[in-house]
Amino acid sequence: MRTTKDRIRQAISFEAIGLVLSVPLAAVTFGFDLEKTGVLGVICATVATVWNYLFNIGFDHGLIRLTGSTRKSLTMRLLHAVTFEVGLMIVLLPLIAWWMGIGLIEALMVDVAFVVFYLVYAFVFTWGYDTIFPDKDDTRDNLTRGRLGIKTSHTRDEYRTL
Repeated sequence: MRTTKDRIRQAISFEAIGLVLSVPLAAVTFGFDLEKTGVLGVICATVATVWNYLFNIGFDHGLIRLTGSTRKSLTMRLLHAVTFEVGLMIVLLPLIAWWMGIGLIEALMVDVAFVVFYLVYAFVFTWGYDTIFPDKDDTRDNLTRGRLGIKTSHTRDEYRTL
């Protein structure tokens, strides 16, 4: 599993890059004031950073329990992105409505637009992050699989060539 330091780097870089991309896009798309949208973005990013950290720990523990590894298949990456965004959407909906001074239906449309953006972004970002900063705990993953009685047919280096 990833270290706390690595998880913090992942969460902060995810939110910082996401803000740079999403705030101007949202302001232009919905005709909102850039400054007000920026403040909302920072508030949402702060909430999302905490959610990101906690969610990823829980997701990785679930993966280890189910599969003995933190490796994510394409299906797991999609499940990860969708469940992350749905949970965050539920938390952020009332905040968006209140801060932007809009009704819940309009806030829902804004929230859905952010979800669509962040679903794609989360998928691309986490795949890129996992590629640039691979989970160095593969040895422990192999030991966990062994303790669970799951046979490992490939070494870490062999997986890279598959």
